[in-house]
Amino acid sequence: MVEVELDVKQWGNNLGVRLPAAIARESHLTAHQRVRIRVLDGEIIIKPITETPLSLEQRLAIFNPDFHSGEVMATSQPLGAETW
Repeated sequence: MVEVELDVKQWGNNLGVRLPAAIARESHLTAHQRVRIRVLDGEIIIKPITETPLSLEQRLAIFNPDFHSGEVMATSQPLGAETW
């Protein structure tokens, strides 16, 4: 188990902690990876998100304009200065 003591720093209106390389390696975190953060009984838990993001095709397949208040073009004619 890797354990360190760190200082919490102010970043704009937020607080932040820089994770040392040993902590990142032990928890299998990489740069630009998304994480899920929650508080449980006063402890902060950071977990890597391992699910792969949906592709555009997958997102479009589950898109429901009625549910998502999607916008549909009322005409197939060009509007404004667009060139089709």
